[in-house]
Amino acid sequence: MIHIYKKYRRFIWGLLTAILAFAFVTLMGQQSLSSNDLSDAAKHQKVESLYDGYKTKFPDVLDLTPRQAMNLITDQKAVFIDTREPEEQQISMLPGAITEKEFLNNYKSYEDHVKIAYCTISYRSGVFVENLQRGGIPVYNLRGGILAWVHEGGKVYDQAGETYRIHVYGQEWNLAPEQYETVW
Repeated sequence: MIHIYKKYRRFIWGLLTAILAFAFVTLMGQQSLSSNDLSDAAKHQKVESLYDGYKTKFPDVLDLTPRQAMNLITDQKAVFIDTREPEEQQISMLPGAITEKEFLNNYKSYEDHVKIAYCTISYRSGVFVENLQRGGIPVYNLRGGILAWVHEGGKVYDQAGETYRIHVYGQEWNLAPEQYETVW
């Protein structure tokens, strides 16, 4: 009787281990494919939803949509401030963008421009804008960041010219349109 119990116990443990391994692999596969499986429209919606959640951390910060910002570029009245890290900026930036450091070192020279800060999804830039606004420097946050920008048809550039690569900070923000190569 004890011999039979041990035999079934090993079988049950082996079966449970196999089931757990299968469940783990299945869940991991779903997680890694989740943003890749979404349509561009669904990715864009997720960018908007994430930004709305982040916006609660800096509710008084004024923002502009990518479309509003594009209209200001056409009128040559805007300057973009990229608040991302240098390795992110090396991949691509918005047209004519300057770094946070460049802006802070010479912000008075941009007094006649509409100043628009951005990052991947505009959380880091929202914090940056909030601090500047407290200091009396009017700056807008780009709603949804570089991700919303490319979803609205905005172009991005690297040192060689227009590119279809963007740095998305991490897997959670891998929400660029299908034609873009993302890195993090």
